[in-house]
Amino acid sequence: MELTVRPMTEPEKMYCYTQSQQIRTKTGNIGFLRADFGFGGEGFYSTWNDFREDLKTDVFVKELKQVIDSLRNSNKSESFLTNRKKLAHYCLSYPDAEISESGSFGFRVDTSKYTYMMRLNPARGEYNLYCYCYRKDWLDHHMKEAEQGIRFIDSSYRDLFRIPDGGAIFIQYPDGEKKRETCRYIDADHVEIGIDKLNLFHICEFAERMERCGAKVEPINTKPKTKGMER
Repeated sequence: MELTVRPMTEPEKMYCYTQSQQIRTKTGNIGFLRADFGFGGEGFYSTWNDFREDLKTDVFVKELKQVIDSLRNSNKSESFLTNRKKLAHYCLSYPDAEISESGSFGFRVDTSKYTYMMRLNPARGEYNLYCYCYRKDWLDHHMKEAEQGIRFIDSSYRDLFRIPDGGAIFIQYPDGEKKRETCRYIDADHVEIGIDKLNLFHICEFAERMERCGAKVEPINTKPKTKGMER
């Protein structure tokens, strides 16, 4: 088994957090492993959380064990899961991997069939590893499609603007209330608006709702939000 390890790109950093059911389904998210090194920093205490049991084949289970064992092998150069001290040294060697100054770092580990999105935090008292496991082909296909951005239209299907996956909009209501909502790409015609509420819309349905209530929608010129729904 060959592994490739590299810091995540900014768009990839969204996928080392728990996503919505729609995104997990489209990206082939099998589940995630959570682990810490214990008080002394030398142990490895892990729990597994299922999402797609139908994708959790014997081949995948065997490979996941091999990946973790390989990254815990102190004789290998990229063995950042050996202990907390080595994890901290590895993370600090890649400042570009830091996730929004959160104290966590994102690394993508690939094999021929699977992708392991690893969020690492070297702090004692925190979970030191979240490893989100994906079908590589499904994840890459979804991320490639998401590069086109999220399209916003009016009810007559006229283009208004696009924002990147994970970007945000302001919704200005007639009573003066203004809400900032993070948006996630589902496909060319569907979008999630609002991480907490998990509102899934067809883009025309959203346009019609905004027009009916007299709300105005405008893009926010900020970097995509890298944090997902929950830890």
